[in-house]
Amino acid sequence: MSKISIHESRSQYTGGLSFSTRIDGHEVITDTKESEGGQNLGPSPKKLMLASLAGCTGIDIAMILHKMKVEFENLNIDIRAELTDIHPSTYQSVHIIYTLRVNPGDEDKMRRAVKLSDEKYCGVMHMFRKFAKVTHEVRFLP
Repeated sequence: MSKISIHESRSQYTGGLSFSTRIDGHEVITDTKESEGGQNLGPSPKKLMLASLAGCTGIDIAMILHKMKVEFENLNIDIRAELTDIHPSTYQSVHIIYTLRVNPGDEDKMRRAVKLSDEKYCGVMHMFRKFAKVTHEVRFLP
């Protein structure tokens, strides 16, 4: 029998259109652009989802590369997400670009780490796949 985990957060309205959310002792501010009536005090909730995706897959990849004893530098994760044009708009496609420097002999290990995160470990990736087409690419710095 699997154990059920519960995640909790608490959000408090702070004025305008912004909210302060406490998660495990950390504060996250969400808001919207001034052109949409907000004060731009923090990222929009949808864009924060992209940060969650990058964080999830990034943690997986760093852990896997450490276990493989692969040294890496300048790991960046860029995400481009396309929204639907119907209301309410949702992400319909998400493209993830992993850029980093590794020794040329370790490039296949990096590709393997991305594949493991994509197919096996990243729960946020699995959630995104429920509503969007997710693709990725790996770029190596010289």
